[in-house]
Amino acid sequence: MSLRCTFIDHGKGGAPDCMRISERAMESPVGRQVLIEVAYAGVNRPDVLQRSGSYPPPPGASPHLGLEVSGTIVAVGPEAHAWKVGDQVCALTPGGGYAQYCLADERHCLPVPRGMDLLSAAAIPENYFTVWTNVFDRARLSAGEKFLVHGGSSGIGLTAIQLARAFGAEVWTTVGSQEKADACLKAGAHHAVPYRDKDFEASVRESTGGAGVDVILDMVGGAYINKNLRLLALNGRLVQIAFLEGSKAEIDALPIMIKRLQFTGSTLRPRSDEDKGAIAQSLSAKVAPLMEQGQCLPLIHEVFPLAEAARAHALMESSRHIGKIMLKVRQ
Repeated sequence: MSLRCTFIDHGKGGAPDCMRISERAMESPVGRQVLIEVAYAGVNRPDVLQRSGSYPPPPGASPHLGLEVSGTIVAVGPEAHAWKVGDQVCALTPGGGYAQYCLADERHCLPVPRGMDLLSAAAIPENYFTVWTNVFDRARLSAGEKFLVHGGSSGIGLTAIQLARAFGAEVWTTVGSQEKADACLKAGAHHAVPYRDKDFEASVRESTGGAGVDVILDMVGGAYINKNLRLLALNGRLVQIAFLEGSKAEIDALPIMIKRLQFTGSTLRPRSDEDKGAIAQSLSAKVAPLMEQGQCLPLIHEVFPLAEAARAHALMESSRHIGKIMLKVRQ
């Protein structure tokens, strides 16, 4: 196969305007890879970090931007048997999603849920893989527990709110404005705390009757770490997935010992193909049926043409969005 592929080239990195439409030769799928003609690609915080030079791709991953896509399979590798040419899928990719064509491991593809279009399907992989593996696999959130997610109006936050609610947890979230609080409550949160107006630690403690919460999903870090540890209930679990305010903090570890807490975390992109495949299987079995019933669906904030990826990144950096920012690739 000899294809030319239009893609977003971020060069040596920098501000959003470093990104340009370019063209390159497209590799053929090998092993268990499939080649997807991309309809839509999701924009995620790791893309912004990679573009700015602070989040290099792991060894062996594509150097290009884009971690999730939807589209149609146009070729399969010699060891790929789960899909055939013509199948429509969404996929977690190792990079390269901001492009006309993209390679993905067949194990990291999901069928487009019944009743869902390709735009919404492209918003599934990065957020739902991340939330499932961290909240349900690592933190073992279960029905009847109390759950707090910071940044509730982000793609990750809204996914976490909906899934935690669907699986029987009581959900708290922190947000930057009343508008975002309203969106989170509409998505299924029981409590939303505008952190610019209220001290979230005091607010959550009061609304839990002083008991605290069982699981916290945090992407902020910094000063939030000690607050999170203080807010956790006995045998609570804190899961860290990013550090928007820095990874270094002076931590009072006494609550970890006294309350038998667990402080863990993970990143998704460097994990093995087998790990990601196992997450995909869990989503297929436990989340896709909910989506096909109209539950736990991605919320799309705005869609930009691929050529306007710089505007999409600028919006992501502004944090004005509520939900997912997407790129339309197929015209």
